Amino acid sequence: MFQNAMNRMFDSNAKVDFSLPLAGEYHFDNEAFQAGREIITRGMSAVKANVKAGSFIAARESLGQISHILQDFYSHSNWVELGKSIPYSALIRADQPLENLAGPDTPTCKSCAGQTCSDNILPEVLQKGLLTSGYFDIFSSDKPAGKCSHGGLFDLTSKTNPVGGINKDAVESGHGSYHQAAVDLAVDATSELLEDIRVAVGDKNFLRLLGFTQSSALCFVIDTTGSMGDDIESVKSLTAKIIDERRGTPLEPSEYILVPFNDPDFGPVTKTTDADLFKNMINSLIPHGGGDIPEMSMSGLQLALTSAPASSDIHLFTDAPAKDSELKSAVTALIETTKSTVTFWITNVFSSRRRRSSDSQASVSRISLSDTQLYRDLAQASGGQAIEVSKLEISSATIFIEDSSARAVVTVFQVAMNPGKPENFHFVVDASLSNMFIYITGDSSLTFNLTSSTGVSQISSESSGPLASATRVGNLWRISLNTENQTGSWKISVNANTPYTVKITGQSSVNFVYNLVDSEEGAHGGVSPKNGRPITDGNVTLLVTVTGSDTGTVTEVTLFDSSVPTEVNGTIQSLGNGNFLVRFNKVPGGSYVVRLRGEDPSSLSRSTPTSFQRQASTQIKTSRLSVSARSASIRLEPGSENSISFTVSSEVPGTFSVQTNNDRSFPSMSPSSLSIAAGDGGQANGTIILTVPAGTASGTDVSLTIDVKNADGTDINYAVLRFSVAAKETDLSAPVCQVVNVSGICPALTLLCASVQWEFIANFTDGINGTGIATITLRQGNGTLNTSTVVGEGGENVTVITYSSSCCSQTVQVAAVDRVGNVGMCTEQARALTTPAPTTPVTSPGPTTPVTTPNVTTGGNNTTSTGGHRLSTSQFLWLTAVIYLLWK
Repeated sequence: MFQNAMNRMFDSNAKVDFSLPLAGEYHFDNEAFQAGREIITRGMSAVKANVKAGSFIAARESLGQISHILQDFYSHSNWVELGKSIPYSALIRADQPLENLAGPDTPTCKSCAGQTCSDNILPEVLQKGLLTSGYFDIFSSDKPAGKCSHGGLFDLTSKTNPVGGINKDAVESGHGSYHQAAVDLAVDATSELLEDIRVAVGDKNFLRLLGFTQSSALCFVIDTTGSMGDDIESVKSLTAKIIDERRGTPLEPSEYILVPFNDPDFGPVTKTTDADLFKNMINSLIPHGGGDIPEMSMSGLQLALTSAPASSDIHLFTDAPAKDSELKSAVTALIETTKSTVTFWITNVFSSRRRRSSDSQASVSRISLSDTQLYRDLAQASGGQAIEVSKLEISSATIFIEDSSARAVVTVFQVAMNPGKPENFHFVVDASLSNMFIYITGDSSLTFNLTSSTGVSQISSESSGPLASATRVGNLWRISLNTENQTGSWKISVNANTPYTVKITGQSSVNFVYNLVDSEEGAHGGVSPKNGRPITDGNVTLLVTVTGSDTGTVTEVTLFDSSVPTEVNGTIQSLGNGNFLVRFNKVPGGSYVVRLRGEDPSSLSRSTPTSFQRQASTQIKTSRLSVSARSASIRLEPGSENSISFTVSSEVPGTFSVQTNNDRSFPSMSPSSLSIAAGDGGQANGTIILTVPAGTASGTDVSLTIDVKNADGTDINYAVLRFSVAAKETDLSAPVCQVVNVSGICPALTLLCASVQWEFIANFTDGINGTGIATITLRQGNGTLNTSTVVGEGGENVTVITYSSSCCSQTVQVAAVDRVGNVGMCTEQARALTTPAPTTPVTSPGPTTPVTTPNVTTGGNNTTSTGGHRLSTSQFLWLTAVIYLLWK
């Protein structure tokens, strides 16, 4: 979860360079300080609203973007050259003025002398402390007279007097000698940004934002039509079992997600961390209605894919074909984008489909094998399975969900054979693996033979043998392996002439994640996240990260297509810290999975490095089309009309159908097709108008998919955009603290500290026009905090805080958060016997201290809470460093 969250933020961070390279306000170029600060503070509001609404994916995208903008300030402005050693806090505080900005007509630079640019900022600018940044353009050399340039090979403005640049992007840059100072300030500034968000949203939500969860989400998409009574009862029993057995353990699901669907209705989505609430929601499902046979399964699945965390395991239960099969392309795009795995539970494929009345069952129709093909296709695309069982068998089969929702489940090997044929499959069992299972789906004629690394064999007719225990329910074989003392290469031989799938999993801390990326040249060279499918016969680049091992190395990465079969080997470049860039040349058309082999020298049981094998679940498909899309902002306001431009590229002229879809059913307009003629340069442009209803709540996220197909529908590509809805905030001011009294004098001798008490009283207000204080949090201190609310002289609400503590804890810090997430701080020190009483209270409009563990949150009247100990800053700072270094 953590690595997926970091990847999401990294992708959004990197996109700023590649999608908005000339937008000065997104890089603090062109002295665009006010506009840049507005994007950051609006983005912070969106992040906080997203988190409050449980839209963590959208929050991560906004956080990645604003982190990039904030970090660019220290590399692109002269803040470092001005001798500043702490972050510019006003950049994340909309209520603080941006001071000492160089005027539009104020010269700021002189031309560089020779090959050096270290002293090209005018002395008077530095003496007056004026803030400036460099101008940047790759198409024009124009800039205001006397202004600094960004600099670098691609910046044409740096060729115009005054020549040269002031960026600190690298040690080779014009002001490269300041690069490390800029890095350090960017890390500190990101830490300050994250601390503000942490105080506003609370510790638990902050950890979820960063993906710090021990387990995965439990996500069910359930057909609630009249014939689903048996299925729903099985889900109820399974849910109760998982909750009751795992509550309070590391295996407890990090989140519970439920999406019901019927006909014509689907949703709403229930997302909660409250196990009892989820159990009640499941228990409240009543099978009803349905009418004709097909149901809105794809609409329900689409909601789940956009609501669940990335790389989730989603389970869909139905006994009917999809009524909304036209959403297949959109759902496939979301599967490939989120890398989530979807398993379909399809009941009564071979028996009559029944609609229940109050006291009878009547045979109406059946779901045929052809009806299930859509589910099979999506299962294969996601790395899931299409499990077909009778309604009487489903309660026995759902143990598979318990297996897959366990902690740290990895895929060792997976293959789908269609058409089916006898085949031998080899896989590696390494010392880190435990609780290994083989799942096979296929018809009743399928048999298999399992052989261990030591040469021991077991056939499918042996339900219990030396290597495994095997059970079959419906079309699913579940084989529990006994791998003790048998690491190395195993083999499973499957004998079947009809389609089948094989999936081998285990529990291990060692795994990998990957992202499709594009290698970029130019002013912002490097890699950028790729949206959509790679081009057929083109080059494919993956950014691969090995997780769970500090010493793991990658020895082989391949793209494997079992339908041909085809295997393409990649060249591996180590980037350090477990990151690898893998390049594949001229990848043929097909549907591929990523297979990785590596070695882990830190393996517990071997003196020599242990080889390991892992496989990604989600398929990578290629296309001869490409679709790119961009919007002016990833944040939309309620009641707004938003223009999203997109481009379709193809070397083959023709007419291409366009289908757009969003998971919130917001009104939209788009062309139904685009034509590319021979003289069009292989491209056609289109525009989508997306309207956000006026009543849409802040924090709502919306995913927009753009699917493009060639004339005969054989080639498809897509773009997926995610937006956050955030109303423009009018309350920009943080709560203000006024110290009323500090009483008690602490002794100089620490041996006496426990016997003496001190007390601190202060008032927090959010002003007469503020949104009001939502929470009061004790950030530092071991004492007791009480709060009460009174009405001030001006009619405003005043929150009175009273803190008392022994003199063993002589510092207190209290945070107040208003209803839109603005954060105010109040910090005070006890009076010591040897120190005169302070004449001026220490107050602060925002968090400026190192990270501490908040122990309680209080709000309302007469609330009492007890504090705890300060947490080291190291854990927090390394995280901000990761975000920054990924950007670099």
